[in-house]
Amino acid sequence: MGQFLKTIRRPVLAGLCLLALLPVPGLGAVEMVDVVAYFRDAAAAHGAGLARKTRAVDARPAEPGEVIVTIIAGEGKETESPPAAPGDMVVRNRCPETGNEEILVPAAKFPQRYDGPVGAPAGDGWSTYRPHGTEMRFVVVAEADGTFSFTAPWGEAMVARPGDAIVQDPENPADTYRIARAAFACTYEVIAAPQVR
Repeated sequence: MGQFLKTIRRPVLAGLCLLALLPVPGLGAVEMVDVVAYFRDAAAAHGAGLARKTRAVDARPAEPGEVIVTIIAGEGKETESPPAAPGDMVVRNRCPETGNEEILVPAAKFPQRYDGPVGAPAGDGWSTYRPHGTEMRFVVVAEADGTFSFTAPWGEAMVARPGDAIVQDPENPADTYRIARAAFACTYEVIAAPQVR
């Protein structure tokens, strides 16, 4: 592993503690990093921006114990949720470019992130909700940083690729996760572009 660390030529990742190598289908083994440290270093190197989710979503109550596998069109599995607890909601993005991916949102976080339902239910269990538009800090994964993996706040591994956004709740830096490039472009509005301080 020492030889591997010597071959890293990535300006942001080079300074991070390599946690492990994670096998990813189609990619081989990728570096597993501390995403909060990555965010800090990327923000210092390339700047951090502000963005908020603005596109309406579809949501439905999750069945207790239901597991949601988030699939991104053209990439495959992004992550897998823990089993749903009572009150958790399944949120489906309205983003055809990514396959209208679904995520599980915990009951306590859902009302902090979404208003609704808006309008009449669709009749298939899904209803329209609008995001609050909470401002999130974000960095864009640089080409030089390549593809890497990290543990998401809910305990599952996520893979980040160049061009993806790594978003962070300004009030809770531990709440840092990846949004695929196409999903970020489709569902978020950039309020302030990344600027190096």
